[in-house]
Amino acid sequence: MKLVTAIIKPFKLQEVREALVSAGIEGLTITEVKGYGRQKGHTEMYRGAEYSVDTLPKIKLEILVSEEQLETATDTITKTAQTGKIGDGKIFVTSVDQVTRIRTGETGSDAI
Repeated sequence: MKLVTAIIKPFKLQEVREALVSAGIEGLTITEVKGYGRQKGHTEMYRGAEYSVDTLPKIKLEILVSEEQLETATDTITKTAQTGKIGDGKIFVTSVDQVTRIRTGETGSDAI
């Protein structure tokens, strides 16, 4: 099993979620986060004064998938979240040793 963690732009959330469901991937955790990468924030104007925004709002998706679904999940997120501009995000893949569904006590792939 793999944990796919994707950091994407907020306005892409609905499109990515719908694409994952269409690809047969169910269940994901969505978290609103802030951060920065190479772009290191940006400057904005407010009431005539310029100020720096060091962190940008992003969406963090966490999806637990089987080995067979891994490529589908990463390809779907990459194609759907991509705008071609800086700040599109990243995808991290982590191995998961054990999963337990609390309600039933199921473990392993049965718990996904």
